[in-house]
Formats: sequence, structure tokens, C-alpha cells
Amino acid sequence: MSKTLKIYIGLLILLFVGIIAIEFSTPPPINWQKTYNETQKIPYGTFVFYEELNNIFPESKTQDIKVTPYEYFDEYYNWEDSVYLITGTYILIDEYPDLDNTSAQELLDFASHGNDVFIASNYFPDRLLDSLGFYTQNDFSLSGKAEFSFTNPTFERDSISVEKGLSNIYFSEIDTLATTVLGHQKFGDETYTNFIQIPWGNGNFYLHIQPIVFTNYHILKKENSKYAASAMSYLRDDTIYFDSRNKSTKELGDSPLRFVLSQPPLRWAWYLALITTVLFMIFNAKRRQRIVLIKEPLKNTTVDFTKTIGNLYYETKDHDNLIEKKITYFLEYIRRIYYLDTQILDDKFVKNLALKSGKDADDIKKLINQIVYLKAKNNCTEADLLRLNNAIEDFYTT
Repeated sequence: MSKTLKIYIGLLILLFVGIIAIEFSTPPPINWQKTYNETQKIPYGTFVFYEELNNIFPESKTQDIKVTPYEYFDEYYNWEDSVYLITGTYILIDEYPDLDNTSAQELLDFASHGNDVFIASNYFPDRLLDSLGFYTQNDFSLSGKAEFSFTNPTFERDSISVEKGLSNIYFSEIDTLATTVLGHQKFGDETYTNFIQIPWGNGNFYLHIQPIVFTNYHILKKENSKYAASAMSYLRDDTIYFDSRNKSTKELGDSPLRFVLSQPPLRWAWYLALITTVLFMIFNAKRRQRIVLIKEPLKNTTVDFTKTIGNLYYETKDHDNLIEKKITYFLEYIRRIYYLDTQILDDKFVKNLALKSGKDADDIKKLINQIVYLKAKNNCTEADLLRLNNAIEDFYTT
């Protein structure tokens, strides 16, 4: 092993050791992304809330929904009896939920059959806005800390203060005859509605405008968990259908290598592959063989010359000259290929040419008659030239 190679290997080992040391000595950065992912323990995940559902509803089981509400609940609808085969509460916590109007209508139908729907979100589909008679509004002047409280005196001590992650949105209009205000948010001296209950059929919709209060960061801060528990106390103790859609993409990010980079063994394999490739390119950057000159073969300019001469005759309108040359070249071709005398172009010549060429005698006769006619004609036209050219080309190709 050469001395140079030993140096390269030593540098490579030192590089790997340095990378590993830096990786294990650097604390992982805190991920403040608002994923609302029930499997994540990051500040704005909902792992704690999801795990506490079993304590809040001890008689219930939690069913994760990986498809749209329409796809899930429509499977359990009995069209003959017009009833749902399942009962319970649908829960969705997400800042920007993927909830279209079709799924919103399915939730309206599900609630009308005596079930509950709890949605904590900043935005709601138009079908819910129009059907339930409420509207939301952004007020960009709202900032800083907010006080969250319930209207029910029973939960008076469950009020909390929230500073991080708040949205400047609130319920601006509600149907006061049908809607019950369950909670408020207070920014400075202004109080806004942030939690409402709307009956629909035999069931209810519970809508919260600040999903951030159900994340790990706020539930684990001081005694804030009591606020989430109080909000959930309005729901019945029945099967919980927890919307878990689109959480995996939020967890892994948008990179094509998101899964590889999320797994430490695969991530290190990827880094080592990149480093090895770079080193290989550096060590092999010098050519090991002289450049071989590429000599292009000489071009056959006969065809180009012929096309040029043909275009010259054609552009000067010298049709008689072109026709004469076409006929001369064709007859020379007949003599060279079929060994026929072309001085007398009579029926005997046509018959012999048809026998030797294997082509149709009528077509050959038409071609020969056209040649005889053009040889005797003066002042030939462009149309005569084109007809002759087409007839000769047909003879060659047919």
C-alpha cells in the first residue's frame, strides 16, 4: 500500500469520526412546526391530547380515520333504513384541515343522526358555514397574550393564558337563536367568541377556533390540560373517530428523501454514499489516457451537388432541359439494368421492358408514350416536368 493511499484512508477515517462526533454532541433542534400530529411529541403535535382521550372517555375506544369523512362514514350508512350503523364523536384538530364540502355534508348527516362532531380549526368549509350559520374573521390587530375562558360557571377555574402560536381569528357571526357560546378569548380589553355549540338534527357540532390549545406545548404547560379536558367534557362518552389524515406527510416533510433522512441508519448510509462519491470524483479527476481525437469521415457531396444543380434548373424554368436530362438518365438506366436497346421506343420495347422488369405493361406503355410525346414537344411546362418525374419515380419504386 502506497504512502499516498494511506494518507487518503487516514483522512477519510478522521472525517467520518468527526462527523459522528458532531452528530452525537449536537442536541437536536426543537421542531416548532404546527403538525397537529397525534404521533409526534414535538411542541405543536397532539400526542398528549390523543393519549389522554382514553382517560377523558374511559368507556370509549378511539378509532383512527385515515380517509376522508365521506369515505369513512358513508360505508356505515344503511340506505334501506336510512340510519348509520355506528355512533360516536368525530374529532378533527388541524389548523388548515383538508375538509371539502362533500365530507362536510357527510358530517352534517352523521350529526343529524344523534352523533357529535368536534372540530378545532382556523378555517371551515363553506358547506358548514352556510348550513350552521356562522362566520369567522381575521383581525390582524390581535396579538400578544390571550385569556381563554368558558361561559359555563362550572369551568370558571379552568381558564388559561396562551401566548405562543395563537391565530388572530374568531367567530364574527353566529345564529344566536340556535348557537350556544361555550367559550371566549380575550386579547387586551377585547373579548371574542372562540368556542361554540350548534345543534344539528339529533346531534351537535362543537367548533373551536384555536386548535393550538390542544397541542403538547400548551397542554403540558402549567395546568393548561384542564382547559382541554373541560372542552372535551361537552362530548358524550362514545366511540371517538379521530381524523388522522395527512399526518405522515407533515411528519416527514416534503423532501423526496424525507423517509431516508428520518431514519438514522439510512441517513448515515446516505451521507457516507455522498462522501464516498465526492472522494472518488476528486481522486479520479486526472485523466489516465490522452484525449483521442475524433476524425469525422469525409462527406459524400455528390447528393448535395445534384440537389443544387437540380434546384438551379428548376428555378430558371428551363423545363425542356430538365425533361431532356430526366429522359436521358432514365433510358441510360434501362440500358444498364435491363440491357435493352432504347433507340426505338415501340410496342416491342414496351413488351420486353415489362418482361424483364416484372412491372405492369400498361403502366410502362403510359410512361413510354409520355416520354415519346415530351421528346417531340417544344416549350414544355412545369406540369409536364412533374408528371414525368412522378411517372419515372413510380417505375423505380413500384
